[in-house]
Amino acid sequence: MFKSKKRKLGLILFLALSMLLAACGKDEKASTTNSSKNALEQIKERDKIVIGVKYDTRLFGLKNPTSGEVEGFDIDISKQLAKEILGDEKKVEFKEVTSKTRIPMLNNGDIDAIVATMTISEERKKEVDFSDVYFDAGQSLLVKKGSPIKGLQDLKKGTKVLAVKGSTSAINIREKAPDATVLEYENYTEAFTALKSGQGDALTTDDSILYGMVDQDPNYQLVGGTFTEEPYGIAVKKGNKELVDAINNALKKMKEDGRYDEIKNKWIKTN
Repeated sequence: MFKSKKRKLGLILFLALSMLLAACGKDEKASTTNSSKNALEQIKERDKIVIGVKYDTRLFGLKNPTSGEVEGFDIDISKQLAKEILGDEKKVEFKEVTSKTRIPMLNNGDIDAIVATMTISEERKKEVDFSDVYFDAGQSLLVKKGSPIKGLQDLKKGTKVLAVKGSTSAINIREKAPDATVLEYENYTEAFTALKSGQGDALTTDDSILYGMVDQDPNYQLVGGTFTEEPYGIAVKKGNKELVDAINNALKKMKEDGRYDEIKNKWIKTN
């Protein structure tokens, strides 16, 4: 009797262990199958592309306080990417990124691509893969009208220049104006607020972003022209050639059929 119960118990344990191992094997196989798919295949299977965009950059990516929707050049470009890749511009989900968080969020898998006024640079190419250039910008200076600062030559010792953390602008201004003090902020809203409250003498970033600030407050102006070339690219996780190719094809079609110019003329103001 005792041996019979022991035998039954052993059989039950054996069957339970077999089922557990089979389930683990199944999960592992599913995981392996999923991970073997490239980023483009995963996007198509999910039927949605997740794109990191700015929420604080007027004209490019700004959250509308009334509607709660994020709007701008980068947003409309992203919608057209979804239309080309998935057949519907509504099949896109936006997640907020900043200059500091966008690459970590991409590499963590929180987003599929970055469309967020991101300059293509050799240093960044070590971390991400870029599409073709989708917008040409250049770094400039923003000051209050009547400011004695007219260009880089006026950024001397004691001058405070405001920039955003994680941006190429902060690096460039330290090289171009080594005697000036550079103060870095989390985002463009904070930096512009600091400029308006007198915490700095000038704000520096790409002219395209500065035009958005002028559009918001005409008491400020760009001075000194541009002193760098800032070609914007769409970034994806390294090694995803298929997704880069799909994005480049989408950009090409947008430019050929006039959608790109329509979006640019809608948002980008230069005066």
